[in-house]
Amino acid sequence: MIISVASGKGGTGKTTVAVSLALSLGNDIQFLDCDVEEPNAHIFLKPKITRIQSINVLIPQVDEEKCTYCGKCAEVCSYNAIAVIKKKVLFFPELCHHCGGCSLLCPQKAIEEVPREKGIVEEGRAGSIHFLHGRLTVGEAVSPPLIRAVKKFARKDKTTIIDAPPGTSCPVIEAVKGSDFCVLVTEPTPFGLNDLTLAVGMVRELKIPLGVVINRADLGDKKVEEYCYKEKIPILMEIPMDKEIAIAYSNGVPLVERKPGYKEKFKKLYQKIIEERG
Repeated sequence: MIISVASGKGGTGKTTVAVSLALSLGNDIQFLDCDVEEPNAHIFLKPKITRIQSINVLIPQVDEEKCTYCGKCAEVCSYNAIAVIKKKVLFFPELCHHCGGCSLLCPQKAIEEVPREKGIVEEGRAGSIHFLHGRLTVGEAVSPPLIRAVKKFARKDKTTIIDAPPGTSCPVIEAVKGSDFCVLVTEPTPFGLNDLTLAVGMVRELKIPLGVVINRADLGDKKVEEYCYKEKIPILMEIPMDKEIAIAYSNGVPLVERKPGYKEKFKKLYQKIIEERG
């Protein structure tokens, strides 16, 4: 079973929930940190990395001797990664989505695809947890190819927890899709409710069963609870505001290690996920 943990916005406690759930289950768990732009689960799980794999993508390289500057490559590129100016072809690798269209449709076959490193995938173990995360190369703007590389390791024959990036854009969709269940972590504030609404719409569009965890639940108002009740979204767990939890987080200490009593609560969370998934 693949469980993704996502949030409509950053700072809601998504990684806290994902890490705590993994540590509470105790069996041979797989943990994939797909927040490749700023992975931080390793700070809490402290895995021993045993393998590092470079992930490459293919980008176009123009042969100026064959090129007639017809502009077909620029015409077919939806992301404006190629521009043809008089007798010069300009390429912007940060905008390239590696679709191969320019190479395929070049009339003169003047474009070949060459590898470019997108980032790395690091693999290791944190106790009984099989750990993987991606690290996007500094300056790269398109993260889904690296997220896909991390997700290739996901296995449905064991419990796999995916820590998704924040938000509702392409990286989040790439991380969440294919999950058996999605846990959305939010907070009882106007910003939390607004972004939760967006995240619910995204997950429903992907037809993935979902439930909500409310972090810092005793702050703010009851509008998140009212929204979940209205939309028939199960509230799987509530975590109160706790200074000790915040201090532990700032020191890289997982919630369930600072407060062991939460392990049973996260085990119950897992059982609720199984029940809601049906």
